[in-house]
Amino acid sequence: MTETTEVGRLNTRIVAMLTGKPDPWDVPVAELRLARDEGRSIFGELRTSARAEDDTLATSVGEISTRVFRPEGNPAGLYLHFHGGGWVLGDVHHQDSRLQRLADSTNQAVISVRYRLAPEHPYPAAPDDCEAAAVALIETAPSLFGVTALTMGGESAGAHLALVTALRLRDRHGYTGLAALNLLYGIYDLRLTPSARLYGSGPQILTTDSIKWFIDEFTPSGGRDDPDISPLLADVAGLAPAIFTVGTNDPLLDDTLFMAERWKAARNETELQVFADAPHAFDAFDLDIADQALGRINRFLTERVAG
Repeated sequence: MTETTEVGRLNTRIVAMLTGKPDPWDVPVAELRLARDEGRSIFGELRTSARAEDDTLATSVGEISTRVFRPEGNPAGLYLHFHGGGWVLGDVHHQDSRLQRLADSTNQAVISVRYRLAPEHPYPAAPDDCEAAAVALIETAPSLFGVTALTMGGESAGAHLALVTALRLRDRHGYTGLAALNLLYGIYDLRLTPSARLYGSGPQILTTDSIKWFIDEFTPSGGRDDPDISPLLADVAGLAPAIFTVGTNDPLLDDTLFMAERWKAARNETELQVFADAPHAFDAFDLDIADQALGRINRFLTERVAG
């Protein structure tokens, strides 16, 4: 990696921006959330979409707030999205441009779920909300959007929640009808994979210490060898076609590599894209490789919905 490449320049910029900044556990969670909303985080100013609609979804755990993105024409499917942020941070309006692009490129309606966040609401609150939202949409998508094809995905902790939700749909509801899963740089073993354990500290978007902090906020009572918490330990047979995306400068690299191999071993359709030197959440930045990654994801989803 050199600074002359776009990924090298991004990594250098991230280090420069985060050097001297306090660790997340030294800042009140409310302030971390406010900084993101006000454009003071590493990801910069929020760019919301005028086409996005705030709505609510009636579920078995009560009404859940959602953000809806519609394609230009009649949708062919519905994409259920869970945002990242370590189960502690993030919100449904933080990825408007990406989700609107997904809606237009794949001709799907997109619903992003505002699940409950830790530490106020530790496990199993977030997975319960995501499961409830998925069950409600399986039942109502034909009447609400005129579609039956359902895809699902997320980034980082959102990818974890998408995979846990897919497992719960299969095991608790007998549903294996997902058309596709889109799993970007997820965390699938909360006991820590080797890359997560050995990544170390320093000014980066995600480090070994920050991963441990997020996990402690999400699961303060432990239980991390439970497949509902660490889905790398689950039986993944019979699950949907999945596309996995990660960069090699990501402490969660092994989570993706290990899960993709488990997916293949279970004879599930698997695509894997790995980007050299790319950091965690690289697709949130204006990079050619971000366009490449998202373009391939959107093609994958479009083909599976059409299929």
